[in-house]
Amino acid sequence: MALRNSSGKDKESGSKGSVAAVRSKKGGGLSARKFWEGFKSIAGTIAIFLILRTFFIEAYRIPSGSMIPALLIGDWLFVNKLRYGPHIPFSSINLPGYAEPQRGEVVVFESPPQYDQPDDLTPTLVKRLVGMPGDTIYMRDAVLYVDGIAQQIGYTSPEQFKGDPTEVSALFEWQHKFEVVKTRFGEPPKQPMHDHWGPLVIPKEFFFMMGDNRYDSKDGRYWGLVPRKNVRGRPMFVYYSFVPSSASDRPISFVSDIRWGRLGHWIK
Repeated sequence: MALRNSSGKDKESGSKGSVAAVRSKKGGGLSARKFWEGFKSIAGTIAIFLILRTFFIEAYRIPSGSMIPALLIGDWLFVNKLRYGPHIPFSSINLPGYAEPQRGEVVVFESPPQYDQPDDLTPTLVKRLVGMPGDTIYMRDAVLYVDGIAQQIGYTSPEQFKGDPTEVSALFEWQHKFEVVKTRFGEPPKQPMHDHWGPLVIPKEFFFMMGDNRYDSKDGRYWGLVPRKNVRGRPMFVYYSFVPSSASDRPISFVSDIRWGRLGHWIK
């Protein structure tokens, strides 16, 4: 009897333990499966975001006034990276795009090395493309000429600050390498100045970029020509814009001083 009873208890106890073990394993499997499904969902979302950001569209913020009035400080814009061919990060590879940069377009690109600012040697910039490969460009009395034809200053604003047209800088010295002499465009000055330089011939696979706000733009006049491989995209439109706190009399201006009229503004 004692043996039977003992045997019966052991059987019952063993049976319950087996069921508990099975349930425990099943519950752990469900938890692991839920975790894995959640992980895959998050990883997939991140992968899609990175693919879109790398190959299609990326958001940028405008921190300076070099492109006023086309772009204002405090503008946030989407950039089409597919148009000129997306760049594969951490490599020197550019994939083919469906269009080539054209004169007059606003372009996002990686700057040539700016050795005067070693803390940010090759920043990502946005400027207007004014010189194409093969162009002869120069400035006389603040007027830009391309192949001898004066370019309309239709991008700049009459309210913009006017600086010193005779400014000289050691950063202008790079121009001597690309200057041409004895042409119908006149001789290059011995010392290039802010509004008086060239003629320069743009070599193949390079562009010349300038800011619309000519007297508040550190552009191609200072750091040189932009290689085609450095081009990153074409700005499309402003998706958000606010008056920066330094120019606004309202608190938390990014919420209280929104430029509603610029939302959806297409960039030309």
